[in-house]
Amino acid sequence: MSKISRRSLVALSVGLATAGLPAFAADTIKVGVLHSLSGTMAISETVLKDTVLMAIDDINAKGGVLGKKLEPVVVDPASNWPLFAEKAKQLITQDKVAVVFGCWTSVSRKSVLPVFEETNSLLFYPVQYEGEELSKNVFYTGAAPNQQAIPAVEYLMSKDGGSAKRFVLLGTDYVYPRTTNKILRAFLHSKGVKDEDIMEEYTPFGHSDYQSIIAKIKKFSAEGKKTAVVSTINGDSNVPFYKELGNQGLKATDVPVVAFSVGEEELRGVDAKPLVGHLAAWNYFMSIKNPTNAAFIKQWSDYAKAKNIPGHKDKPLTNDPMEATWIGIHMWAQAVEKAKSTDTDKVIAAMAGQTFKAPGGFTSTMDPKNHHLHKPVFIGEVKADGQFNVVWKTPGPVKAQPWSPYIPENKGKKDEPVTK
Repeated sequence: MSKISRRSLVALSVGLATAGLPAFAADTIKVGVLHSLSGTMAISETVLKDTVLMAIDDINAKGGVLGKKLEPVVVDPASNWPLFAEKAKQLITQDKVAVVFGCWTSVSRKSVLPVFEETNSLLFYPVQYEGEELSKNVFYTGAAPNQQAIPAVEYLMSKDGGSAKRFVLLGTDYVYPRTTNKILRAFLHSKGVKDEDIMEEYTPFGHSDYQSIIAKIKKFSAEGKKTAVVSTINGDSNVPFYKELGNQGLKATDVPVVAFSVGEEELRGVDAKPLVGHLAAWNYFMSIKNPTNAAFIKQWSDYAKAKNIPGHKDKPLTNDPMEATWIGIHMWAQAVEKAKSTDTDKVIAAMAGQTFKAPGGFTSTMDPKNHHLHKPVFIGEVKADGQFNVVWKTPGPVKAQPWSPYIPENKGKKDEPVTK
């Protein structure tokens, strides 16, 4: 056996001693990015990957976190829900990231949730969702139903929103639309709307032929009462859905559609002129006028041009999940500085009550109990250029209700995640 030098033994022992140390002990702090860059959800998620990268550049330019640069580790779970869990595990166990920013659909989030809980790691989830979940290991920077879905339907029922009496609940066939519509059906019942005045339809991911469904909506709406469509269609199916709305001449003045997953990015590939007056409910729109948003849009525009981002280098657009991503990563960085550590439990404690001046024009606050942001609610009408004109908003941020009060079995559920 060849002799091992003393220097080699020292190097080996140092290597073994540091192998299990968390990310903050390295020269950089690794940050995982878990968004679909291919498949049906790429239309919505790719820009969120770029938003994380822009935020990392922004934080690094200001000195990084704990005096270290953030280093992104980007993976593509490819709109494949089991692959999300596999990629999450890779980021945590192999790449040793300190935190992950990712997921869009609830089925992808539910796929990765056990991985984050078993490894006691952190996920920041930036998209509106159905609620009915709380985890110690997740920070939900998108909207809960009472911060989007419920106010949108209340608006449709109001005089300003057209006094709708019948509702079409139309969604992609997975957990978010089905659970949101379960909540909305219970809410409509509480307002005296009967089941015969509610039509519920689902289509698969990637569905592209909406001819017969829009014909059914027209027939349903012709039965005498003012009708509105509540859309929880996700991903690239939105493009054929809105094109077919235009083809069949279903105007907002006849049957308004309010969408929860359609923003500036999804309307990019659609002629918006026939869709003028249709609605979306979000917690941010690009069209909102204030200095913080103007700075955010300019920063994104400059970044998209510098990085030659397809579509955005010529027509830079911002949207709600981009804002939620931007808020989340900056709050996480603030919490790490406060905790003086990337240790999961220390960061969770430091996240309680974090604030950040959001592009939407309000100061966002992380609820110290339920890991959700207090968020304002905006309802916007589609304009001919694919932007939104805000027609209604809450006076200020709304506190999230993760457990919907319209679901009877939620009675008595605690508004805070269970800690292990």
